[in-house]
Amino acid sequence: MSASPLKALDTPEPPIDLAAETGKARAKLAKALAANPAGDAISLVVLSGMVRVGEFALLAAIGAAAYFSYVRYDDNHWYYLAAIVGVSAAAVLAFQSFHGYALGALRSPRGMILRLAGAWSMAFLLLFAVTFFFKLGSEVSRGFASLWFVFGLAALAGARFALARFIDRLVARGRIVKRAVIVGGGDLGRDFIRQIASADVGEVRLLGVFDDRTDKRATLDVEGLPKLGTVDDLLEFARTTRLDLVIFALPIVAEERIQDMLRKLWVLPIDIRLAAHANRLRFRPRSYSYLGSVPVLDLFDRPIADWDVVVKLAFDKIVGTLALIALSPVLALAAIAVKLDSRGPVLFKQKRHGFNNEFIDVYKFRSMYLEQQDPGATRQVTRDDPRVTRVGRFIRRTSIDELPQLFNVVLKGNLSLVGPRPHAVSAKAANVKYDEAVDGYFARHRVKPGITGWAQINGWRGETDTEEKIQNRVECDLYYIENWSIWLDIYILAMTPISLVKSKNAY
Repeated sequence: MSASPLKALDTPEPPIDLAAETGKARAKLAKALAANPAGDAISLVVLSGMVRVGEFALLAAIGAAAYFSYVRYDDNHWYYLAAIVGVSAAAVLAFQSFHGYALGALRSPRGMILRLAGAWSMAFLLLFAVTFFFKLGSEVSRGFASLWFVFGLAALAGARFALARFIDRLVARGRIVKRAVIVGGGDLGRDFIRQIASADVGEVRLLGVFDDRTDKRATLDVEGLPKLGTVDDLLEFARTTRLDLVIFALPIVAEERIQDMLRKLWVLPIDIRLAAHANRLRFRPRSYSYLGSVPVLDLFDRPIADWDVVVKLAFDKIVGTLALIALSPVLALAAIAVKLDSRGPVLFKQKRHGFNNEFIDVYKFRSMYLEQQDPGATRQVTRDDPRVTRVGRFIRRTSIDELPQLFNVVLKGNLSLVGPRPHAVSAKAANVKYDEAVDGYFARHRVKPGITGWAQINGWRGETDTEEKIQNRVECDLYYIENWSIWLDIYILAMTPISLVKSKNAY
C-alpha cells in the first residue's frame, strides 16, 4: 500500500544548518582566492631603490656622452667627472624630496614631468652655484651643460613612461602590491576599509576579512569584502597563497583577544599591523607607519625583508656557486663511493618542510641500503643503525651527505646556505611529532631553511631522540631569525667545519 500524499506533505523538512552552509560557502570562496595564482612579491622598497640607481646611472651616462661628444678631451676632465657624479646624485636627491619614487609617482609620469624638470633644474642650479663660488665658471663648458640638461631631461621623461608601463603590468599581476586581509569585521573594520578605499592606497590589495565572531553577529561581507572565515582559517589561507599583510581592526583595549590571535599568527612570514585610526590612545609619530595616509601600529615584521632578501639571495648564489666548484672533487668521489658500496641511485630525495611550511624536495647522497630507505624519516637514525651503509656512516658523520643540497641553493633556490635546517615531514622526537613537541614550532619556517644554521654550530646537530633536544634546536632557530645579519651568516659558515669536528651525535 502506497503512502498517503497528505502524510508526505505533513512531514516537516529537516532544519537547515545556516551556520554550516555559510561556513562551507566561505571556505569555498577562500579556496578559490587561494587558488588564484599570485607570483612572488616584489618589494616596493627594492624597486624604488633600483629606480634611483638606474636614474643616477642614466644621467651620468648622458653626462659622459655629452662630454665626449662636445668637449672630447680637456685638461680639466676631473672637473667634468666631479660635475657628472655630483649633479646626477643631486638630481636623485631632489627627485626624492619631491616624492618622485613613491608608487603613485612611478605609475603617473605625466603628473611628474614638471616635478622632474624642476628637480633636474635645481641640480643644475647647484652646479652653477658651485662653479660661481669657487670661480670655476671658465672650467666647465656651457655647451656641455646645455647639451646634458636637454638630453638628460628627455631621457628621464622617456624612461619614466617606459617604467610606468612596466609597473602597471606588475601591478596587474599582483607582483608589486601587498596582498592583505583584515582581522575583525565590526565597526572598526568597516571604518578602516572605508578609509583605505578613500585614501586610494595603491600598494595594498585587500582580499577579505577574517572574524572570530559567531555568524549570528557577523555578516557575510564587510563593506564589499568577503568574510573568509576565522583566524584559524587564516592560518591555512596564508599557507596556500601569497599573503603579505594582516591588519587587526580591533580596539586596542581588546588586549586578550589580540594576544590570542597573535599567538596563532606569529608563526607566519608576514607583516602584522594594528589599525590605529580609531584608537583613542595616541603614541609618538615615530610609533606609526602608514598605508597611504592611514595610520597603523607595527606589531610584527616579516623577518629578512626588502634589501635583506636581495643581499641574502646574492650571498647564497655567489658563495653557493663557488662552493660547488671548490667541492666538486669531493662530490665526485662521494658519488663514486656510494655507487660502489651498495646498489641503488647515488642521490636520495626527501620531502621536507620549507619556507612557510611548504613541501620541498631536498637532495642528499644516499646513505642507507636501497630497500631500507625511509623517505618520511618516520624512524630516526641511531648509533650503529643497520640500515646505514659503510660509506653512509662516514658521509653522515662528516655531513658530506648534505653537500648535494648546494644544488637546492644554487639551482632550485628553495634552500639557503644558512638557516633553520629543514626537517622531514614525519620527523619525531620521542615518538612525538616536532610540531606537537614544541609550541610555535612552525615559526622556524618564516625564513628559507638552510644547509647549516645556528643550532648546528651550537651542538644541536644529529639525532633528536628527546623533546628537549628539538626544543633547544627550535630556540636556536628562532634566535637566528630574530637576529639575522649577513655577518651572522658568514660567522655560521666559518664555524660549521669546526662544529663538524666536535660533533658526536650525528650517526
